[in-house]
This record gives sequence, C-alpha cells and structure tokens, in this order.
Amino acid sequence: MKTYDAIVIGGGPGGYPCAIRLGQLKQKTLCIEKETPGGICLNWGCIPSKALISAAHHYERAKDSAFMGIKASGVEIDPNALQDWKDGIVKRLTGGVRSLLKMNGAELLAGTATVVSPTEVEVKLADGTVERIQATKGIVLATGSSTIEIPTFKFDGKQVIGAREAVSLREIPKRLLVIGGGVIGLELGMVYQKLGSTLTVVEALPDLLTGIDPECTKVVERRILKRGGAIHKNAKALGYEKQADGSLAVRIDVAGQTQTLVADVVLVAVGMRPSSKGLGLEQVGVTVDARGFIPTDKQGRTNVPTIYAVGDVSGPPLLAHKASKEGEVVAEVIAGHKAEKDWVSIPGAVFTDPEIAVAGLTAEEALAKGLEVTIGKFPFAALGKAMAMAETEGFVKVVADKKTRQVLGVHIVGPEASTMISEGALALEMAAFLEDLASTVHPHPTLGEALMEASAHALGSAIHIANR
Repeated sequence: MKTYDAIVIGGGPGGYPCAIRLGQLKQKTLCIEKETPGGICLNWGCIPSKALISAAHHYERAKDSAFMGIKASGVEIDPNALQDWKDGIVKRLTGGVRSLLKMNGAELLAGTATVVSPTEVEVKLADGTVERIQATKGIVLATGSSTIEIPTFKFDGKQVIGAREAVSLREIPKRLLVIGGGVIGLELGMVYQKLGSTLTVVEALPDLLTGIDPECTKVVERRILKRGGAIHKNAKALGYEKQADGSLAVRIDVAGQTQTLVADVVLVAVGMRPSSKGLGLEQVGVTVDARGFIPTDKQGRTNVPTIYAVGDVSGPPLLAHKASKEGEVVAEVIAGHKAEKDWVSIPGAVFTDPEIAVAGLTAEEALAKGLEVTIGKFPFAALGKAMAMAETEGFVKVVADKKTRQVLGVHIVGPEASTMISEGALALEMAAFLEDLASTVHPHPTLGEALMEASAHALGSAIHIANR
C-alpha cells in the first residue's frame, strides 16, 4: 500500500491550493481528482463565465459607442469563435494547475476516491482497478458542490440546461428563460441578453440576489428591464411542454395565478448542493448535516480528527476564494503549523452588469446585532473617472458603527466593483475607521475615490456631493 503524509480528495480551488501548500511545506502529498484539475471554478464556473461576461461587454460596447464618437458597423458575434477562445483559457489554466502541483512536489492521480478508514482511501482508476492508499497525517475532503436539478426541469443538455452547459452554448438562444434570480442565473442570463437573447428571470423569492444589499440589487434589476428583459418575482416554475415549433412553453405560478412563458432555452440556476455523498463518510463516522455539508472547526477538522474538509462541501459561502484560503489553512495545520480560519470577512462579487461586490455587514445586519450605524454613500454619477468610462450607474456605500466610526461593511454596485472591494475587505481586516478611509489619499481620477468620498460622506465631510 502506498503511503503519503496527506491525501487531498478533489482538485478544485480548495483542493489544489491545499495540495500545493502541503508540497511547499515538504509534506508528501497526493491529490485525487476524478475529472479535470481546477474543479468547477476553472472548468465551467468562475473563469469560463467571466470570459463570456468580458466578451459580451466588448460586444455591447462595440455596437453602442456612437455617443462617444465611435461608430462601428457590421459588428457580429461568432459563438463558435467565442467558445474556442474561452476553451483555450480553460485549457491553459487547468494545465497550469497540473504544472503547479508537480512543481511543488504534490502528485496528481485521476480517479474516484472513497474514504474507507480515518487514515485510508480507496481510489477507483479509469481502468476499473482499485488502489488503497494511506495518509499518515490527514485526509482532506475538497469535493466541492454540484448543480441542483429541479424534478420538473430535468437537464437534457440542449434546451433545459444548468450552468455547466450554459457556458458552452455555440448558438445564442433567441429567448432565454432563467429559473433562479441568484448569482449564476443573473450573471449568465445577462451575458446572453447582451449577446441578443430576450431574457426572462423567474425567481421564487421576493427579491433577486437574496442576501445582497437590496439597493445594490435594484440597480442590476433596472438594467435588465432597460434592455427589454422581464422579471417575475414570488414566482414558481411548475413545468414545461415542448411546442410544435421546438420552443418550450413554461408554466409559472405567480401569486396563485398560472402564466405561460415561451422560451427556446431554459437555464436552471437554483443553487448548488455539497458533493458529500458517495465518499464513504458514514462508515468512518464523519458528521454530515441535514443539507449535506460537513461541519468543521476553525482549523478545518471534522469530528474525525484525521479528516478535514474545505470549500463548498464544508459549508457556505460557496466561493472559490474562500475554498482556497481554507485549503491553505488546512495544509498549514497538517504540516504542524499554527493556523486557523480567523478572517473578519469573506468578500463576495457578483459579475452582473453593473457588478456588485460586498464585504462585511449590511446596515440591517448591523442593526440586528444591536449596533447603531452611520452610512456614507457616493454615486458613480458624481465621479469623473466613471463619467469618462461612461459607466455611471451605481454607488459605493460604507456602513460604520455610529459611536466608534469603525467600518462594519462596504457595498458597491458599479464599474469594477469586484476589484474595488479588496480595499473594503482590507479595511475590515485592519479594523479601520471611517477616518482611515477618508483621509487616505486616493489617486485621481480613479474609481477608488468613490470609497474615500463615501467614507467622508459618513463623516459629513464629502467634497463632491452634498453632506447631510
């Protein structure tokens, strides 16, 4: 039987950084992956979707920049070329993961792993043979999550699809209906809306992007409607029938009333579920909660001391950067170093148009904790850089403790929000105060000035907008 210090099951954004860090710390490490290294994020999630989002943005700008004096004609989208370009990015990145694992001394094995004891794993290889492998220091579960499928909308890979298929469409749907107004549904729905699809969003809850500051969400909602899209909230998708012309007649329930919507493609984007089944966890006594998540402590340990879990399978938020950080923490722990999950905030980014990014508490969450808050807000419409980019929708909002002025949360909707939020996350980690952000000199003209101005606005000293 082969023996390693650590075995990592899963080569996604939680597993491969864990294996790389273990290798850096001179631990003999094996990373087992049943598909392509990189996991959902690199293969059909974060990276492919952002490539499509970027392409859709360029396409829209090329068509609609006459107001800037840029007049272009004959601008077309070539879906096959777009997909080939996107696939090239994915291939380079997944190849990079293989190289990084090897470079850092971690082995990669293709196969399906099952935990058979607190220190042993069985791996079924492609040829059907089974190999038993031992880990002397720890087994790391980094198996991620999978798309939730609705029984009445079973995926067929062509007209009823999930996110995996949605990033690989080689034909732009004329009419796209998205079930689920969350991150995945809106990001991909808006891509195809820009590329020419008529977009309809069906959301079961009262608001889109549940959990995000509603003021931010409203900006994105207005953009969807402005482009001719339709949004049905408090609506449940019931089922569909295929029409003679090949289209789908989708039945939805809105406040007890049944409506029929016609679409050519239905994207089901109602969330992800943890991939904890089939790992053999029951037989080794690893606790799994009612939703399928594997509870862990601050060092990533499960209730079985030699077994760890990181990323989506260990619980929300289901974010690649959270998974990567957890993977690094667990690697440090297995190698005997002092480490734990001690971050103040895991920032989040939604790559809609405009983007939304958040770190820390909303005003409502702060109030629920018994805190009195003060809020500063600065609109991109008042910012020179945003005007020069012709992207003036949205704002930066800073939430702070009214008594101490310590920053509690930063919420951004607008251009480059996903990049700007890093300063907000750093402010929370450093326990910054409004004065720290307001008095830090930001270069001009930049989008980052909006965070400085929003902080100053909370203090009553903003220069470029009226103070309260």
